[in-house]
Amino acid sequence: MPVAANARVPTLEMRNVSKTFPGVKALNGVRLQAWGGEVLALMGENGAGKSTLMKILSGAYQPDPGAEILIDGEPAAITDPIAAKHHGIAIIYQELALAPNLSVAENMYLGDEIHNRGLIDRRTMYEKCRPVLQRLGAPFDPETIVGTLSIAEQQLVEIARALHAKSKILVLDEPTTALSSRETERLFTLVRQLRADGIALVYISHRMAEVYELADRVSVLRDGTYVGTLEHDEISADALVKMMVGRDLSTFYKKEHDPHASRGPVILEVRNLTDGRRVKPCSFQLHRDEVLGIAGLVGSGRTELARLIFGANSKAGGEILLEGRPVEINEPEDALNLGIAYLTEDRKALGLFLDMSCGDNINVGVMQRDARPGGILDRAAAWRRAEAAFKALKVRAASPIVQVGSLSGGNQQKVLLARWLEIGPKLLILDEPTRGVDIGAKSEIYRIIDELAAKGIGIIVISSELPEIIGICDRVLVMREGQIQGEVGGTTGYAISQENIMTYAAGAAA
Repeated sequence: MPVAANARVPTLEMRNVSKTFPGVKALNGVRLQAWGGEVLALMGENGAGKSTLMKILSGAYQPDPGAEILIDGEPAAITDPIAAKHHGIAIIYQELALAPNLSVAENMYLGDEIHNRGLIDRRTMYEKCRPVLQRLGAPFDPETIVGTLSIAEQQLVEIARALHAKSKILVLDEPTTALSSRETERLFTLVRQLRADGIALVYISHRMAEVYELADRVSVLRDGTYVGTLEHDEISADALVKMMVGRDLSTFYKKEHDPHASRGPVILEVRNLTDGRRVKPCSFQLHRDEVLGIAGLVGSGRTELARLIFGANSKAGGEILLEGRPVEINEPEDALNLGIAYLTEDRKALGLFLDMSCGDNINVGVMQRDARPGGILDRAAAWRRAEAAFKALKVRAASPIVQVGSLSGGNQQKVLLARWLEIGPKLLILDEPTRGVDIGAKSEIYRIIDELAAKGIGIIVISSELPEIIGICDRVLVMREGQIQGEVGGTTGYAISQENIMTYAAGAAA
């Protein structure tokens, strides 16, 4: 850290912060300290209390009696978001709070517009905003309509608004979720610039690589309580995981890759399957109780191959055999009728009905089971099914009646998985099953995958996270430029390792 933290008064200090909702203690005596000129990462599982703590800081929630918030060592009464703004606090959430039909300058001045003779003085607002945008290296003008900007550029508008308001405490809540790798690098550069300018940054993320790269310190919450803080030199995956979930990283994966383990019969065989464009002829087999990984760099054709098997993309050639019999899969309904389920990589856009309840999302694929004469649904049967799924997959929500869009990423993923399990699949394709999911939920999803394989379901896992692929798969196919470039694990003689996978993925293998 640039300056020893204990030698200065914290820019932000939160003491003994508790928050009780009806029947739930969301926070219990939490404390937090952040200094100007540092990046403090705030980590914890979904549901650990991070968002509740930040909403108290923003004035959206009021804490239970006994809490203290100090700014530059002085007690601060943060009674509402306006008071938070006056104390120099700005929070940029995942869901950006901008008016898309207004200009950049109008968004930066929203609620505090400059007037001249009773009219909004846009010209003066444009001129006053320009230096802030130039300071951030923004590639747009104050007159630009916000709705025409990319997500990364809109995020820049939020940061510019915070700087224009002379904020000294800036909270970034999962800021890279919707950004490309290049946009993420630009954001990192900006974060370092803001740190050098003396701003206290609180960076909320569950991505450890980002924390390693940016954080001067990391504070961890678990189940609404403060666990501890690590200095930069103390940060490691093992230490953070143990603080967040109470157990070691080594318990997350099944490490044994026994090449001589007996396998069940072949459940799926793919012969020369191709779409004629992105996927060149591919062939492989999957056994009944096996977890088969598909790895490769972005754009290698992994998802396209999965969509071909599921019938979501049209095939140009090749053959699919299920339990030894050739099958025709021309659309997803054909695959579902054959007992093939596909969990998409984009659960929000392509998987879930976010404005419907968890129970309806779970039951939507098997509604015909609940049909009574006259077209009436047996809601009681559907409710029992959803409750059983909640219990089996340990979905963290009050009940199946809760809207699925309100759940954390990990619990949304479990609801989507529950839907496909209700059809009784023989084959389950999981495309990026833990994307956007916190560490604790990842562990539970790995447990579910192991249990399903043990029951004889054939499972294909596509993942960009090599530790995940290495840790949970029995064999791994590696794709490159639409082809299966090689295979590791099983009886190949090649260990499932990062080096062997990347050798094939990068085209370095002969």
